[in-house]
Amino acid sequence: MSDTTGGEADGISARYAETDGERRVTFSAGGREATVAQNVDGYAMLKVRPGPTGDELERYYGFDMALDHAAELLGVAVADLPVPEDAADMGM
Repeated sequence: MSDTTGGEADGISARYAETDGERRVTFSAGGREATVAQNVDGYAMLKVRPGPTGDELERYYGFDMALDHAAELLGVAVADLPVPEDAADMGM
C-alpha cells in the first residue's frame, strides 16, 4: 500500500490507502472495521467489506450509501465517520 492518510474523531479512526488496484478507506471503532473500496481508475461501484481484505458485502454507486453501510457495520452514526480528504471524491 502507498499514500496512506488518516484521521480520528470520537473514537472512530479512518485510514485511506491506495494499492496497485484499489483505493480504500477503512474505518475502525470498538474493535470492528468497515472498508469502502473502489478501483484506482475511480469509475467502478464502491464495495463495502468488513475490513480491507474481507469479503465483499454489498456494492453501491454513491459514496454516501457506502458510508451509511460502513457506519451501520460499526454501530456509529454516518455523520461521525472521519472521512479523509483523499477519499472524499470516491463514488460515481
